[in-house]
Amino acid sequence: MIVRTLATIQHTSADYLGLVEDHLEGRRIRFRYYRPFTGGRSLPGPDDVAGGLVLLGGGPWGSAGGRDVPTLGAEVELARHALATGSPVLGIGLGAQILCRAAGGGSAAAPLLFDVGEGRRTRDDALNGFLPERFPLVRYLRDRPVLPDGAQVLAVDEQGEPCIFRIGTRALGFTGHPGMKTAMVEDLIMEFEEGPADPAPGLVALRERRQAIEDALVPIMTGVVQVLGLMEP
Repeated sequence: MIVRTLATIQHTSADYLGLVEDHLEGRRIRFRYYRPFTGGRSLPGPDDVAGGLVLLGGGPWGSAGGRDVPTLGAEVELARHALATGSPVLGIGLGAQILCRAAGGGSAAAPLLFDVGEGRRTRDDALNGFLPERFPLVRYLRDRPVLPDGAQVLAVDEQGEPCIFRIGTRALGFTGHPGMKTAMVEDLIMEFEEGPADPAPGLVALRERRQAIEDALVPIMTGVVQVLGLMEP
């Protein structure tokens, strides 16, 4: 049996797959972290993303010119290659912005944001019908994605802005992290000098919604795996 391995790019030590790890491991989908910010393991090469590419969040790093992640250009090219060759792509937070730039869209400048709110499904068939009508939306990011022509908006935030979208047949973008843990946000705040002005209310809300996040992630990951074809050979 061929085992799929997702090349997963981290932009900070604190922002990783979080609760998503368990859902991948439970399906025997492997993931390999690449951490270019450590000076150790470099970015994956084109052959490494054949099984799929995951682009994670970046804390205060952005993509719209204010404080761009240092590997932005190389990651855009890598995501563009994955899209062109039909490899699955999942972008989360900053990764969703990189996905949009690779697909012909872009990103727009916005201040660093940490909030815990609610997303709302815009299509009954979103994530093959598995996306809940309403779900927790946890965001810690700078800047926002500008969707390319033809992108499908699957869900919006409380201001009506896209928070989950689909590009082509095998690429998904999430502005929030569907598997965020409280400890991840705490570590992001400690890892960087720049942080949200008053993170305490958000941390309280995140702790209170822990079970709701875990519950929503079950159908969300079912849909993600199906849409991206992660169980296919």
